[in-house]
Amino acid sequence: MTVHFIGAGPGAPDLLTLRAARLIAAAPVVLYAGALVPPEVLAHAPADAKVVDTQHLDLDAIVAEYEAAHAAGHDVARLHSGDLSIYSAAAEQMRRLDDLGIPYDVTPGVPAFAAAAAALGCELTVPEVAQTVILTRYGRLASKIPAGEELSGLAAHGTTLVVHLGTQAIGEIAETLTPHYGADCPAAVVARASWPDELVLRGTVGTIAQLVTAAGVKRTATILVGPALAARGFRDSHLYSKARDR
Repeated sequence: MTVHFIGAGPGAPDLLTLRAARLIAAAPVVLYAGALVPPEVLAHAPADAKVVDTQHLDLDAIVAEYEAAHAAGHDVARLHSGDLSIYSAAAEQMRRLDDLGIPYDVTPGVPAFAAAAAALGCELTVPEVAQTVILTRYGRLASKIPAGEELSGLAAHGTTLVVHLGTQAIGEIAETLTPHYGADCPAAVVARASWPDELVLRGTVGTIAQLVTAAGVKRTATILVGPALAARGFRDSHLYSKARDR
């Protein structure tokens, strides 16, 4: 058997990859991350599959499901929202599976920051404006941010910055970013990107906290900051230039 870690995408069920749908359809056991995975994604599972919501389970209980499936020879489709590569809590599960000798693989999914950029209709990298994207989270209540990765230090680069899990501290974040980006720098918050109730808030570093508070957004949102969000008049990329060697 194999535990298939699957990125289920940011919310819209039709953003599920073809590989993910195929693996879910063949899995006798499906574990999914609570309200972050829509019912339409779970509908790909076999009618007789064991479907387990893990949002109220601790790590030991989740691993116990893997062990039971392994003993029975049943593949597991383990669904996480977005993509497994960032903020998925998959690494600790994989570590346990390594210790138990249970095989697993990983299927990538559409990450939340990509869905947020799509909602904004913008590219996060723009020629001669921003060529780097920094993905981070705000360390208020969860595990500590490693030394050297503090938000103020990352903001000093002045490039496109994407902050996950920080909406409840938007005021603190804006205050930290202002000395580096300036109060007039474009900023946006996209809540529940790609879901039917998606909410897009556009403003500046100086106004975004007030907009978020007024809208009542507290979670499941992505913060984006940087000049690329409203870039105009930039040079065309070299990719399609007539001067490029072909």
